[in-house]
Amino acid sequence: MRMGSSWRWQLSRAMRLALRWCRLCRPRRTGRGGGGGTKLWMSSRLGELWRYAKLLLRSLYFNSLSNSDTVLDCAFEPVYWIVDNVTRWFGVVFVCLVVLLTGSVVVIIYLCLLPIILSTYPTHWIIWHLCCGHWLLLMTVFHYYRATTTSPGHPPKDKLDVPSVSTCKKCIVPKPARTHHCSICSTCVLKMDHHCPWLNNCVGHFNHRYFFCFCLYMTLGCVYCSISCREMFVEAYNAVESYYQTPPPPYTSREKNIHKSMIFIWVLTSSVAVALGGLTLWHAVLISRGETSVERHINRKETKRMKENGKVFRNPYHHGRLNNWKILLGVEKTSHWLTRVLLPSSHPPDGDGIVWDCSFTRRDPMAI
Repeated sequence: MRMGSSWRWQLSRAMRLALRWCRLCRPRRTGRGGGGGTKLWMSSRLGELWRYAKLLLRSLYFNSLSNSDTVLDCAFEPVYWIVDNVTRWFGVVFVCLVVLLTGSVVVIIYLCLLPIILSTYPTHWIIWHLCCGHWLLLMTVFHYYRATTTSPGHPPKDKLDVPSVSTCKKCIVPKPARTHHCSICSTCVLKMDHHCPWLNNCVGHFNHRYFFCFCLYMTLGCVYCSISCREMFVEAYNAVESYYQTPPPPYTSREKNIHKSMIFIWVLTSSVAVALGGLTLWHAVLISRGETSVERHINRKETKRMKENGKVFRNPYHHGRLNNWKILLGVEKTSHWLTRVLLPSSHPPDGDGIVWDCSFTRRDPMAI
C-alpha cells in the first residue's frame, strides 16, 4: 500500500470509530418503570465506550512492531524536543557563565589576595602560591578552550565502506561501534559520552581527554582556592558580622569590598569543588572501567540479560585500569606523564574512533 493511501485509510478508520463512539453516547428510550434497566444500560454502554476508546487509540499507533516503549517515546517526543532546543540555545549562556565566574575569581585573586600574599607571606609560600596557582589556571583555561572548540568526531557520511555495527535511524548513515546519535547536535558522535551544556559541545572521542582534564584541574583549582582562603574567609565573615555593631568598626569601603570578595570566592570555589568533584570521580570510575556514560547504561542492561541466561558479560573495551588511563591520556612512554598530562598538550587521541581494539573476540552479540 502506498504512503498516501495508507494515511488516508488510517484517518478514515479513525473517523468511523469516532462516529461509532458518538452513536453509542446517544441514550435509548426505555419503558415505564425502567429505573434499574436504565442503570444497567448505562453501565454496559460505558463499558462499550471504554473499549471503543482503547480501540480508537490503538488504531492510531499500533502495529506488529509497537510496544509500550514506543508509545512512551511518542508521547514524550514534544518534551524531548523542548529539552533539546532549550539545551542547544542555552549552551552559549552556560559557556558565558563559566567564563564570567572563572574570570571573577581570577580578578579577585589578583586584586585582593595577591597583594596580601606578597606583603605578609614568607618567601617560600609566595613561590608556592605563584607557581601552583598559575599552573592550575593555565591547565584549566587550556583544557576548557580545547574541550569547547574541538569537534568530538563524527562518522564519515560520504563513505560506504565504514566499519559499522548498525545504521543510525535519524542520520541514515553507518554507525561504527561506540557511536551514538546526539539529539541536541542532530548528528552521530564517535565514542559519545554525553552532551555537556557547560561546553556547548558533545563529549566524544577527540575531546574526551580535554573534558576530563578540565574537570580535574578545575576541581583541583577550586580545592586549592578554598583551602588557601579559609582563614581569610573566617576573618572576612567575622568582619562583616561586626558591621552591625554599635558603633560600627571603622572599615574603609575598600576593606569592606575585600571582605565581601573573600566570602564570595570561598563560597563559590567550595561549592564548585564539591559538585564538580563528584562528577570528576564518577568519570574517573567510568574511565577505569573502559566505559562511557552511555555505555554504562547499556552494559548494565547487557549484564542483567546475560546473567539471566547463565552467562557473564565482559566489556570488550576494558584493557585494565592502568591501560585504560594510558589510552585516554595518550601516554605511550614514561615522559608523557609530564609532557602530556601535567603540561598542556594538543596531541590527538589513540585511534580514529571508528575501529576499536577489543580485548577479546566476542561470540555472543552485544548491544552497542
